[in-house]
Amino acid sequence: MVSALPAPDRSFDRVAIRRALISVSDKTGLVMLASALSAAGVALVSTGSTCQTIRDAGFEVDDVSAVTGFPESLDGRVKTLHPSIHGGILADRRYDSHLDQLAELGIEPFDLIVVNLYPFAATVASGADAATAVENIDIGGPAMVRAAAKNHHNVVIVVDPQDYPEIIDAVVAGGTTLEQRRILAGRAFAHTAGYDAAVATWMQKEYPQGESGFAPALRIAADKLDTLRYGENAHQSGAIYGVHGGSGIAQATHLHGKEMSYNNYVDADAAVRAAFDHDEPAVAIIKHANPCGIAIGATIAEAHARAHACDPVSAFGGVIAANRTITKGAAESIVDVFTEVIVAPGFDPDALEILTSKKNLRLLVLPEGFTAPEREVRQVSGGFLVQDVDRFFAPAAEWTLVSGSPADAATLADLEFAWRACRAVKSNAILLARAGASIGIGMGQVNRVDSCRLAVSRAGDRVAGSVAASDAFFPFADGLQVLLDAGVTAIVQPGGSVRDEEVIAAATSAGITMYFTGERHFFH
Repeated sequence: MVSALPAPDRSFDRVAIRRALISVSDKTGLVMLASALSAAGVALVSTGSTCQTIRDAGFEVDDVSAVTGFPESLDGRVKTLHPSIHGGILADRRYDSHLDQLAELGIEPFDLIVVNLYPFAATVASGADAATAVENIDIGGPAMVRAAAKNHHNVVIVVDPQDYPEIIDAVVAGGTTLEQRRILAGRAFAHTAGYDAAVATWMQKEYPQGESGFAPALRIAADKLDTLRYGENAHQSGAIYGVHGGSGIAQATHLHGKEMSYNNYVDADAAVRAAFDHDEPAVAIIKHANPCGIAIGATIAEAHARAHACDPVSAFGGVIAANRTITKGAAESIVDVFTEVIVAPGFDPDALEILTSKKNLRLLVLPEGFTAPEREVRQVSGGFLVQDVDRFFAPAAEWTLVSGSPADAATLADLEFAWRACRAVKSNAILLARAGASIGIGMGQVNRVDSCRLAVSRAGDRVAGSVAASDAFFPFADGLQVLLDAGVTAIVQPGGSVRDEEVIAAATSAGITMYFTGERHFFH
């Protein structure tokens, strides 16, 4: 354990910026910053391509090797790892003893460190091989960032080009304040923590430990994207964070409409997942994280019309997701229905013209290359649950026929649709379908009988001749009987109950087709 230093010989709030070290992978705003610092007489020290960019722009800058007396070596792996650099960053000038040592060693202090790190996450996301990824693990950069952040009483650290204007203003004002340095130090430590988390996550995935495939440690790195008006309810505060390398709802582009709320994000995420469960053009309409309609169609316009017809009452004020671009036809189908959010991979110009006539309607475009995550994390008190995302749907060819005659092609297609669609329904889940569209959904009930009754009630006269999917087995024949009495003609369910024979007997007696999948789709 390192003991604390004695009380400093002096303290100060504002620190003038006289000497800066700049080493950035992201060159955004670099020339602007160098120009402002040079105009203020700040001495610049830099590395590699950063130094060349500053020099090419016409500003005087010293290469870091001129400070250290050593050239960059080992293919650029060693540049700033030197006492002349880290002594200048870490010297606490509140202490006379530190100033004396700087003078004795001939080291000049730095007042500003501007560093952003090798683009590791972007390199991995690009599909680069392991060797390239490893070379994009920054060593000197994080060391400088952490050193400057630790010594924030004397040094200001900047890791984000968005903070350059603040630094330029501080130079003009005579220096950075302690409050500024503390805030930027906190951001810097969060930056390196996120960077290390990304590296650790990749390393443990690239070189897995143990047979489970789950790493021994979980590190989640995320940056705040926005502060929300409130959380789930008005008395709760809320914010949204984006994980590093994320490509989902959090990173969607907000094209139009009011700000997103906490509940909007939750419903939009559920809607996207439901729509992207299907390979055909699909639309999901979500209300309170549950579907009030899911359908596939030849076009997104057709899919929306059929999804909406499932439960028009509940669709009022819902969130819509499509797994294809929103076309003019789809926009015309949607525009007259009060909707909170529409999220899709894109919007045709004609569709945008129609939908932006609704000033409050939120339109979100998914990030390019959107894919569902492989794993999902859920918070519980004191920790997290982690699991593989439920994206496995056993094809009908692998099901077991346990009652009735084999379904014809059309019925089997409906059963496969219903089996995929019921995954998006909160358990206990019963979904009735016909011709690739849900017609009645029973969700979130604490017993399967009530879910069956709810699905039948919502389907109304449409239930006769429909098919049904149950996300888990029927523990008794009573829930199944509700569906049989209503006129359902084919059922798909996981099977696996100790009373399967009782349930099969009821289906056989009614003369209906029933398949077991051997898998379930609980969704809590």
